Amino acid sequence: MQKFLIPGGSIRENRVILDGSDARHITRVLRLSRGDHLSLTDGMGTDFSGRITDCNREQVTVEIMDTRLSQTESPLVLTVCTGMLKYQKMDDVIQGLTQIGITRWIPFFCERSIPLPDAKALDRRMERWQTIANETIKQCQRSRVVEISFPMTFDRILAMAKDFDHCIAFWEQGGDSLSQLMPGKGRNQTLVLIGPEGGFSESEINRASASGFIPYSLGPRILRAETASLCGAALIQHRLGDM
Repeated sequence: MQKFLIPGGSIRENRVILDGSDARHITRVLRLSRGDHLSLTDGMGTDFSGRITDCNREQVTVEIMDTRLSQTESPLVLTVCTGMLKYQKMDDVIQGLTQIGITRWIPFFCERSIPLPDAKALDRRMERWQTIANETIKQCQRSRVVEISFPMTFDRILAMAKDFDHCIAFWEQGGDSLSQLMPGKGRNQTLVLIGPEGGFSESEINRASASGFIPYSLGPRILRAETASLCGAALIQHRLGDM
């Protein structure tokens, strides 16, 4: 059953109203009606089961029947930083990473990133990325909205390393084995760096290593940047999370 995202605090007297595109999807695509059941989430880790009590093409009223903590969120607090890519590729990356179960996504600029777009273009892309992530949450039964940060500089990413249990930079010449990774204490927070098209320069990897990042390889084949983002996140979820 598809899960629908409801705004925090939108439940009133044990009922919530879905409108706009959600209402149209429920009535026109799923063809649900009064008495049918829905799965809902507040995007902060709590899920709800509900029953439709009234509906039309513009508004669906749902009675909350059950409340529970999510069973679909990873115990790993995973932040993935992706070097800026061209156009559609970033859309594909955030869609895939949301399915894998990341907590936060940070696009960033480094030596081989595409040219910096203007501020208005970045604002539009940010809105698009959040929309894609939110729609993906519904499809893959997640219960927590992915935090998407405004694109950062490489130096700012490196300065974040001190706040994480694991700091990983995937690089084609990285030599350490992922088998050495073990879950950390507490929240098990992990920061992952994936380079842009063309990868990281050696000087960037040296700076990352000095900041506490460990370089790892994704194998003997050279992967496209968008593929590397998904493979890297999936491998970390396998070692430290719930995949």
